Amino acid sequence: MPASSPSIFRRLFIANRGEVAVRIAKACDELGIEPVFAVSTADVSATYVRDRETVCIGPPRAKDSYLDVSRVVQAARQSRCAALHPGWGFLSESSLLASLCEAHGITFIGPPASVLRRMGQKTPAKRTMAAAGLRVIPGSDGWLRDADQARAVAREVGYPVLIKAESGGGGRGMRLAQNEAEIQSAWDEASNEARAAFADPRVYLERWIESGRHIEIQIMADRYGNVVHFGERDCTIQRHHQKLIEESPALVLADDERERTLAAAVAAARSVGYVGAGTLEFLLDRDGLLRFMEMNTRLQVEHGVSEVRSGVDLVHEQIRVAAGHRLRWSQADISLRGHALECRINAEDPSDGFRPAPGKIQRFEIPKLAGLRVDTHIEAGYEVPPHYDSLLAKLITYGQTRSEAKDRMQAALAALVLEGVPTTVPMHQAILASPAFDQNRYDTGSLPGWPPPPPEP
Repeated sequence: MPASSPSIFRRLFIANRGEVAVRIAKACDELGIEPVFAVSTADVSATYVRDRETVCIGPPRAKDSYLDVSRVVQAARQSRCAALHPGWGFLSESSLLASLCEAHGITFIGPPASVLRRMGQKTPAKRTMAAAGLRVIPGSDGWLRDADQARAVAREVGYPVLIKAESGGGGRGMRLAQNEAEIQSAWDEASNEARAAFADPRVYLERWIESGRHIEIQIMADRYGNVVHFGERDCTIQRHHQKLIEESPALVLADDERERTLAAAVAAARSVGYVGAGTLEFLLDRDGLLRFMEMNTRLQVEHGVSEVRSGVDLVHEQIRVAAGHRLRWSQADISLRGHALECRINAEDPSDGFRPAPGKIQRFEIPKLAGLRVDTHIEAGYEVPPHYDSLLAKLITYGQTRSEAKDRMQAALAALVLEGVPTTVPMHQAILASPAFDQNRYDTGSLPGWPPPPPEP
């Protein structure tokens, strides 16, 4: 069947922005689908939507535009789109959006609303995955009424604990409490941030696994019960629970634990009738055991590292699955080769507490290097708005070994030209040059090589 077959979709609405929207549009172009971009008034003149069909969905604040379900669905209907892709972030895990799409005859590129309700919410997902045989992190059985209930649960599971948003992800709505005295402020801050970011103030609690490694598994499922995985990713290098560097495979994992958990993840997804792309997130504890945290019912920012190792375009496959096609591979058909590494380049000043740095990109030149992929929405002249995530580009390198992937990433960071706003490039360079990175010696609470030591007097 040719890629441009009308049995996929003719027009698709992209309910997201920036790098996400550009990535989805690229897949649409390759599949012969006409993409239509949602834009807020802050993005209506952005360079990445130049000469593209757009629908303005509201003012700059995300809650009045990209997070407004009714505006998004109305825009998709108005633009005569047969399908809607929510991307990652914003409304990508909204069962309400999926339900409204279904009610209006628009295909939602993601799991059915019923599955989103069960798996998109963190605590029902933990119950479901525990029943399917995955180890889970001890914590509250459901979302918490108030800070008093959080204190009671924390006494049972032991400090330190994390209070986390029931909806959403990306490190938002998450606060650490080291003891009972910190519960109230952690509750207030997590709940308020969750309300602002995801329009859902509910939070839950789980024990904080100290010195843990953050490991996630990429799966894809069709509506006929076929489920496959694309290996695991190590996303341990983070700042305030927001990922900075991702890689695959996770060399810190023992082979038997890797194989056991990959198989269990596939079985668990099949048991809940999962459809589409999904990511199961785990923490590796000090005993070398993976404990399930949550399932992101969507693709992740870092899906590119799984694509370059497998040779499979996961966005293409998302769209095909949503259109009713079967997966094109069995697990035996998927070959994961070499090592992939991703650095997220943000418009932030790492030397000034990672202060967000909106402004105009004066120069942007991508180096032409072997084994390098760059996913981005920016070009010279692009205005970085102050209203949204500060991600500018993702640099992804591939090598036969981790060392080769790292060497290629260091060469790419050195050759990248990005001027006009401060970026996190110096931080990535310091991390990759650190002995701790080379020796794979770090955890979610450490940032190897950063900040760099002060110069010698």
